Amino acid sequence: MARIDYADPARASERVNDLLGKLDHMNIFRMLAHSQSHFETYARMGNAILFKGELDPQLREIAITRTGILCNAAYEIVAHEQLARKAGVAEEKITALSRGAASPVFSKIEQDILRYTDETVRNERVSDCVFDAVARHLSPAALVELQLAIGFYIMTSKFLVTLGIDPESRARVESLTKP
Repeated sequence: MARIDYADPARASERVNDLLGKLDHMNIFRMLAHSQSHFETYARMGNAILFKGELDPQLREIAITRTGILCNAAYEIVAHEQLARKAGVAEEKITALSRGAASPVFSKIEQDILRYTDETVRNERVSDCVFDAVARHLSPAALVELQLAIGFYIMTSKFLVTLGIDPESRARVESLTKP
């Protein structure tokens, strides 16, 4: 249960209500709506991470979902498991994300991305060995995008968990992420 009430659309600006409508009034956005400036900026950054850039969508979703798992953010896990499916990540890989890079279902690049994600979430700094392994696979732009995606979803996961934002039902998430 949320630790503070969700923003009341009846008291929100036209811009906030417009954004809420575009974002299907999902609970995370209803909470972010308390701060219009931060909500707008968050939505722009989230849009860039999910829909722009060159990082492969499957690798992005593997990293984001693993971030949610490591941060114990059920809301994030449910949402991004569905986005991973939409991006083409095999079900066996989605299931194996809780085990991380040790699972044999992942390719070499996926294992490297998972190690990188784990170290980003858990450590002050990614080790040179893990960084270099990922850098061999990705362009500088894709590497920047990976780092920003993981960092953004650490922040998002902590926001969700700290404020106790109620998860959307699986059926609702599935309906929102269908093409």
